[in-house]
Amino acid sequence: MFSFDLLINAIVIGILLGGFYAALSIGLSISFGLLDIVNIAHPAFIIFGAFICFIFNSHYGFDPILVGIIFSPAFFLLGTLIYRLYYERFEKTGAEALRGLAFFFGLMFIIEVILIMTFGVDFQMVQADYIDYVATFGVVDIPFRMFVPFIFAMAMTIGLQLFSSRTFFGRAMQAVAQDSLALRLMGIDPVKIKRIAFGISLATCSIAGALLVIVIPIEPSVGRLYIGQVFAIVVLGGLGSQSGTLIAAMLLGLTESLITTFFGPSWSPAVAFGALILVLAFKPTGILGRVGDTRG
Repeated sequence: MFSFDLLINAIVIGILLGGFYAALSIGLSISFGLLDIVNIAHPAFIIFGAFICFIFNSHYGFDPILVGIIFSPAFFLLGTLIYRLYYERFEKTGAEALRGLAFFFGLMFIIEVILIMTFGVDFQMVQADYIDYVATFGVVDIPFRMFVPFIFAMAMTIGLQLFSSRTFFGRAMQAVAQDSLALRLMGIDPVKIKRIAFGISLATCSIAGALLVIVIPIEPSVGRLYIGQVFAIVVLGGLGSQSGTLIAAMLLGLTESLITTFFGPSWSPAVAFGALILVLAFKPTGILGRVGDTRG
């Protein structure tokens, strides 16, 4: 039975969920959308970051978001090292299409196995003062378990968008996948740009992992649940477009929330792919993809 109260709450939860999805996807919009690197291990790195937050929260009482921010430079460094290996072994030799994909599949399973051997397969949770708090405004309930991650997710997503559009390095990062030769003629090393950009994409995994472990309990293989969603969001928004990624994430969050509320959760897994097929049927470049440019 339709209820206006249910509708309003579903919309609010959908917006919060969309911000969370944007945090999970924004790094992939750089690595896959801009650099053409099919980092299938992206969700696994998010889970890795989530378990780091869990360790410092459960043993030392640190806030998970603080841990995620502190460890983001380490993830950045890890990303630059991974890209250097990827470039030397695959991209430089022109073998990135299949062997590169296999490389990231391997990384995904290595991370998962290490986490299973260390933590087992039980679900883990973090503790924070705001996690169980729910603010009520009339008929609207706002769970801080989702609201706090939403705030940080929006800050990270908008910050990356401003960085990409208003800084010299950000514009070089946007250009590297479209015209590497032009960058070389300007005296800019596109490999260096890609290495730093991939480092940035992985740095987002540390913060996204912190947000994930606040929203839901985690176990080592839970990242598999988000592989389809994050890739669908990036393609739906338009490859390489951070603004498009944010819009697509919001649309997905709202649609999933509304369908779950009124039709049941069993329908929600099909939403990402249904929306992807529908939008790409009318606009193959994605929501903010540019005509004649598959990158957006």
